[in-house]
Amino acid sequence: MTTPDNGVPPGRAPSGPIAERFRGKVALVTGAARGQGRAEALRLAAEGADVIAVDICRSFATTQYAGATPEDLAETVSLVEKLDRRILARQVDTRDFAALEAVVQEGVAEFGGLDVVVANAGITSAEFTWKVSAEAWDESVGVNLTGAFYTAKATIPVMIEQSRGGAIVFTSSVAGLRGLPLLAPYVAAKHGVVGLAKTLANELAEYRIRVNTVIPHAVATDLSVPELFPKLEGRDHLTRMFEGALPDFASTPEDIAAAVAWLASDEARHVTGIQLPVDLGRINR
Repeated sequence: MTTPDNGVPPGRAPSGPIAERFRGKVALVTGAARGQGRAEALRLAAEGADVIAVDICRSFATTQYAGATPEDLAETVSLVEKLDRRILARQVDTRDFAALEAVVQEGVAEFGGLDVVVANAGITSAEFTWKVSAEAWDESVGVNLTGAFYTAKATIPVMIEQSRGGAIVFTSSVAGLRGLPLLAPYVAAKHGVVGLAKTLANELAEYRIRVNTVIPHAVATDLSVPELFPKLEGRDHLTRMFEGALPDFASTPEDIAAAVAWLASDEARHVTGIQLPVDLGRINR
């Protein structure tokens, strides 16, 4: 789950010298037009990767925040190119398997392979479970879970065939491990993402393809849930479920990108099937 901006500019390039753990590698990032996806694309590019960037670049029918735009995706392209890396960016709905597969094939043909997959695209909205519309359920589960599955389905055959291992990182959420109130479609989908990653970690280990999930909670991006806390007003027992142990209210996209980069790097070469919390202490306290 994410929150409104807390004053930290989202999607900035990493500052200071960093390692080039991905020199000569190719990474695909979904939801790359802004927020966590842009930060992940920039972090991987700053460490040497060429990038295949995918985003739907439009608003959704059942969310109360504006979606990414083609201009946002163009900005991601510009920022990656400023890092002297190549990028292929396409407007694609991750629920459209044929379109997603075509972009993967295009990117692999252009850059010569695929080493890292970051299934980050997601949406959310808030409502009491029994009031959630069928449209909101279908849209949230479709983007958050089916889109993640299609991302895996489109990329895994390439990674197996090229026989050089690799890493897949799914963006789940604290909502993928806890029953956060008013977020039932998101919670169900993100629990599904965790289960999908665990199964793939077992299936792909023999190919040295590692599969992990990163577990954020509040992140300062444009993906926000403005309707959540008004609906929780007066329900302190539910509101407390969103509180963390550390004093910061929200992480930055770069905090999540740093965790993703570690999970995808050879430094984590013996790490697979885990759920890495970057959640200000919301899970492990």
